[in-house]
Amino acid sequence: MLAIVRRYEAAGFRAWPAAAVHYDGTWLVRLTAGHPAKRLNSVNPLDPGDTHAIAERIVRASRRFEAYGRPLTFRMSPLSGQVLSTHLDDAGWSRFDESVVMRLPLKEAQLDAAMDQIPLKDISRFIGAAIRTNGSDSSLRPGLSEVIGAIQPEAGLFALEDGNEPLATLICVHDGDLAGLFEVATEKSARKKGHGRNLILSALKWARLRGAREAWLQVEAGNAAALSLYRSLGFEEVYRYHYRRRPGA
Repeated sequence: MLAIVRRYEAAGFRAWPAAAVHYDGTWLVRLTAGHPAKRLNSVNPLDPGDTHAIAERIVRASRRFEAYGRPLTFRMSPLSGQVLSTHLDDAGWSRFDESVVMRLPLKEAQLDAAMDQIPLKDISRFIGAAIRTNGSDSSLRPGLSEVIGAIQPEAGLFALEDGNEPLATLICVHDGDLAGLFEVATEKSARKKGHGRNLILSALKWARLRGAREAWLQVEAGNAAALSLYRSLGFEEVYRYHYRRRPGA
């Protein structure tokens, strides 16, 4: 099981790259000044057996986060292990924002009827659309541009539009035999009309034609509508992760 988790964790780091990366033992410290997302600003423990000097290493990580003006945040996957989790429990750290990692073998996906869609080449146009569908603040535009520009695997920027109005957007990162879906969003007034489903199917068809064999994604555990959609497409849960912060942070 841990080998499977490591595979998806590594793919996630490649697909959504942080601006600064540092290792303390097997703790992967990711920081990004231009974007506040927790995935881009968190400590990611990668070996449950790496349990030495936990308190001292937390202090070192805290200094790095302070330099970026970010709250010290741990992203806890099954690779984090029980020893670290217990240490944070004993220190009163809060646990929040659980997410589910899901996968779908593309040979099982019903993609024949999916619309053939070419990803956008205009990054600026895509980012403008994504900010609208996500309901994000326009101040995130430079940071999002930096993250997307740093993606090393092939990234397909997909947008479904009605004239100049964006209806749904997503990023499909084709990395070897994996296709990761990121930033999947439908504009609020256009929801429950099948736009997100159609765009996902088009992106998966694009990825399968390029050799991807398995799709995967991360979704907040509390997002019932998204979970229902993904399950209806055949996605199944692989594992979960959550975040932790100090008391009062």
